[in-house]
Amino acid sequence: MPIEVYNTIEFAHEAKKRTQIINTNRFHAWIHYYKPDQIDEMHCHNQDQTFTVVEGQLTMKFPDGGEAKLDPGMMCTITGGSFYQLHNQTDKELVMIGTRSGSSESTVKVEYGTGRLINERINSVAATTA
Repeated sequence: MPIEVYNTIEFAHEAKKRTQIINTNRFHAWIHYYKPDQIDEMHCHNQDQTFTVVEGQLTMKFPDGGEAKLDPGMMCTITGGSFYQLHNQTDKELVMIGTRSGSSESTVKVEYGTGRLINERINSVAATTA
C-alpha cells in the first residue's frame, strides 16, 4: 500500500526496538524505542537525518562535551558527518521517529574516534503489515 498510518506510541511499545517503517532509494524512516538508561555509541552517518521525540526525553551528547535535551514535540536535524550519541537518561521509555536521506542500504554508521564502521541494523527489525 502506498500510504501507511502508524500509532507511533503503540507501535513502539509493541516492537520495543528500532523498527524501520519505510525504505526507498531516496529516504528511509523508523520508529525508535529506547529502554530506560539505554545509550548508544558516539557515531555519525553519511546522510542527513532528523529525530522527533514522541514520548519520554532524549539526551543528545556531542564530542565537545555539549548536550541537548529534547522533550516530546521537539525535533533535531543532523547533517551527515556530524557526531552524536543518543541516551535515554530517564527511568521511562523513549519513543522517537527518525528519518534519513537515501536508502538504509546506502547508510554508513561510523564510530567516533576509531572510524570503525558499525552495523546499525543490529537490534532492529523491519516493519511488517498484515
